[in-house]
Amino acid sequence: MFTHCFTCSKDFFAVTRISNTLAQRGVGVLRFDFTGLGNSGGDFSNTNFSSNIADLVQAASFMKAEYQAPRLLIGHSLGGAAAEEIPETLAVATINAPSDPAHVSQLFTTSIPEIENQGEVEVQLVGCSFRIQKQFLDDIGGACP
Repeated sequence: MFTHCFTCSKDFFAVTRISNTLAQRGVGVLRFDFTGLGNSGGDFSNTNFSSNIADLVQAASFMKAEYQAPRLLIGHSLGGAAAEEIPETLAVATINAPSDPAHVSQLFTTSIPEIENQGEVEVQLVGCSFRIQKQFLDDIGGACP
């Protein structure tokens, strides 16, 4: 199973290229979009680190029910953070992954005071607008001890 980064989608160049190469070598790969990104439904501003992990666990449950549980979890950035939630995972490969999920807040450091005061703010990330809520900051801040 291949999970994309915080603001990417399953169609991000690196995700598709690696997934296609694995598939050409006989490795089945599931790519999916987190809530509110790419082709998924939902509202990105209502997501957080925990909801992304829940999306990943749901995707793994789907794989287990319909095919087989994922044994390899490939994660771009925050996408590799849920391996402990999927007991069948034998290996994890991460690409450009932070050691602490709170690291992602560095992408919008100048907006943090405004987010904390207003509850949510529209920020520019990788050339796109994203609405970030305070609960997202709280969640990534508490993700690691």
